[in-house]
Amino acid sequence: MNLDKIIAVRTGKTVYKDSDRVIKVFDNDYSKTDILNEALNQARAEEAGLSVPRLYGVEKEDGKWAIVSEYISGKTVAEIIAENPEKVDEIIKRFAEIQIGLQKNGSLPFARLKDKVERRIGLADVDDKTRARLLKMLSDFPEGHCLCHCDFSPTNVIIDKSGNPVVIDWSHAAIGAAEADAASTYLRYLFIDKTIAEKYLDFYCECAGKSKESILKLIPIMAAAKSVSRYASERSFLLGLAVI
Repeated sequence: MNLDKIIAVRTGKTVYKDSDRVIKVFDNDYSKTDILNEALNQARAEEAGLSVPRLYGVEKEDGKWAIVSEYISGKTVAEIIAENPEKVDEIIKRFAEIQIGLQKNGSLPFARLKDKVERRIGLADVDDKTRARLLKMLSDFPEGHCLCHCDFSPTNVIIDKSGNPVVIDWSHAAIGAAEADAASTYLRYLFIDKTIAEKYLDFYCECAGKSKESILKLIPIMAAAKSVSRYASERSFLLGLAVI
């Protein structure tokens, strides 16, 4: 492996480009189970014919686990927005449409979202009263039968040179309510840019035929779940929404 060219640094992992491959190297304290589960999720999405990078393998590099995938030449939605601010409405609407299309693949064998959210609420840095309240809310959480990427963010959708979307980073994917997936994306945008977050929510609801209320009521639950293993600044932001 050639680990000279870093293309991204994220919590617990560093991503490198090596010719036509992407090598995601995880820190030593990263859960082996989570790494293998991410690779499995990506493989399942690939085998189902979804637009994802081809998975080449899971290897070890200098004692660290790494996922090796196809390199996709193109730009992320985040980069496209930054370069074309005058087209933000058009870009965000297409982004929402891509997500809605992905959510239709609910028959794939991914984990149950409610189970994943429950585990993460158990790990969230909240007091016992807040945790109990969140778990009570979770008991009324819609089951849903949609494919939820659960990290469908502007940095995780690449538009390739042919104009086709490719979705990366499948570690959090699960089967559950589409509204929860939308809430997760809304939270990510809300941390980055509130104006764009509101545009996203409007376009998503318009295209998916969902009400804003059905998504916003899930914000405390999804914020608590997403607060686990986030950067300190984003974790504080998410926990603030979880305790409202």
